[in-house]
Amino acid sequence: MPNARRTRAIAIAKADDRAKLFRFSMLMIAAGTTAALLAVPVLF
Repeated sequence: MPNARRTRAIAIAKADDRAKLFRFSMLMIAAGTTAALLAVPVLF
């Protein structure tokens, strides 16, 4: 059964990586939104 354990470990690692990527993209979107809101008074 070590193969099943390894498969599960890989699946968990991939899911964790996806969660990290999702969190990073959310952070980037939040930073972009903040920058856009701060730039509005400068543009108009």
